[in-house]
Amino acid sequence: MDILLQQIINGLTTGSVYAVVALGYTMVYGVIQLINFAHGEVVMIGAMVAFGVITSLAGSALPPLAIVLAGVLAAIPACMAIGYSLERVAYRPLRHAPRLAPLITAIGMSIILQHLALLAWGRNPLAFPQIIDNPSFAIGGAAISGVQIAIILLSMVMMAGLSWFVYRTRFGIAIRATAENVHVAGLMGVNADRVIAATFVIGAGLGAVAGVMFGTYYGIAHYTMGFTLGLKAFSAAVLGGIGNLPGAMVGGLLLGLVEALGTGYIGEFTDLCRWPGAADGGWMGERCVDGGHFVLFGSNYQDVFAFLMLILVLVFRPSGLLGERVSERA
Repeated sequence: MDILLQQIINGLTTGSVYAVVALGYTMVYGVIQLINFAHGEVVMIGAMVAFGVITSLAGSALPPLAIVLAGVLAAIPACMAIGYSLERVAYRPLRHAPRLAPLITAIGMSIILQHLALLAWGRNPLAFPQIIDNPSFAIGGAAISGVQIAIILLSMVMMAGLSWFVYRTRFGIAIRATAENVHVAGLMGVNADRVIAATFVIGAGLGAVAGVMFGTYYGIAHYTMGFTLGLKAFSAAVLGGIGNLPGAMVGGLLLGLVEALGTGYIGEFTDLCRWPGAADGGWMGERCVDGGHFVLFGSNYQDVFAFLMLILVLVFRPSGLLGERVSERA
């Protein structure tokens, strides 16, 4: 039971990050039916920008919380600018092209952003400075850290705020009208170009915060981190029903829980043995088979559980758990 509770806490933390990133995918797809595969790299750049600001201010007299906040405030406009540039330069000229063209462009922009980050920050992983105290609190037989609490609460606030914005504000009405039919929305006075650009900007801003949360939680940032994170978030959006904001939230949380529970219980039944060839010469998460060494890390199986669940959902419910938002075209 202690393991179950601990893995639920870990899964909710990871799933909250997935859900925030998935919102960027589902907003863009819901409006223009485009899968923005460069969104993961936008999240990565947010983490990198925040890393640079936090590292430069780490030795100053500013309070640690103010330093992290400064990193977030620097990452958000940087990612928003990238999101707007992607829409304006790469996607808008192809809006009426066959769907394969913007899809290939999105993959190309992902590769370009990844290698620009490689040139800017190098190929080595960057360790996030741990400047904020991270107390741990006992819940039953499990433990939850201050960073985990902050990530879960902040994610919930952002998801609730986005839902309020889309469903309760005038501009949110314009977004939903454009998603229903861009041509009819234009006839009703909605500036479709402005709305579509805003969806990219809002999604990129959320991605910037998610990148900082990811880097703070795992303590590391790397120029390739956006690929796997973006793929997981896209899977979460599809799992919940891409184009559906509540679906992205549910899909992200569920994906994080499945990963954590599967990984936790696989790792629990893994025997440990010493591997002489290990870099640190220490105990590794391995299982010895017939005198040999068969590596079995529980964390290596989280991708298997995540994508296996995605395949099952697509086989038995292709529209996702909460159903894809399907509009009737006039």
